Amino acid sequence: MKQPAIIIPEGCQEVLLHACCAPCSSAIVEWLVQHRVKPTVFYFNPNIFPREEYEIRKQESKRHAESLGIQWVDGDYDHEEWRCGIRGLEDEPERGSRCEQCFTLRLTETARKAQELGILYFATTLASSRWKSLEQIERAGHRAELMVEGVTFWAQNWRKGGLQERRNQLLKEYQFYNQQYCGCEFSIPSK
Repeated sequence: MKQPAIIIPEGCQEVLLHACCAPCSSAIVEWLVQHRVKPTVFYFNPNIFPREEYEIRKQESKRHAESLGIQWVDGDYDHEEWRCGIRGLEDEPERGSRCEQCFTLRLTETARKAQELGILYFATTLASSRWKSLEQIERAGHRAELMVEGVTFWAQNWRKGGLQERRNQLLKEYQFYNQQYCGCEFSIPSK
């Protein structure tokens, strides 16, 4: 018998969903709602540079959540603190140790926010991007889970179950701004 592409953790009725952007979260949020899991979107991305890019992505994420009547929580933007957190890893390649450290920083804050809000599960839309290492994301999420008591990381490959195709449809339907790089200054493509 074929396993379903996405498995809801037993007892999970609500999740704090770390959202990197509206395009990546759109199909995931839709899937969660359809499967009776209440998402709260947490936008925490101090890695995004420059600030103008951060604000565009933030407003798109907020617009999407509000259009669906979903709670949206804004995380602090402190790019300098993020830079301190990845210090010494600036020259690492994409999918290198800088990315894993970035994921760990962001998912640890997500775990803290879940604990603060009394939400037992947290997940991330980072696991929907074909440009990211699922193994790094999973390790970062489990590290965060160990650091924050009382919350569980929902490790999920959100590329499955037709969600990648649905993401692309929703991108067009909502006319989302679709960024051309991960977010940090180290991932900006050379011209």
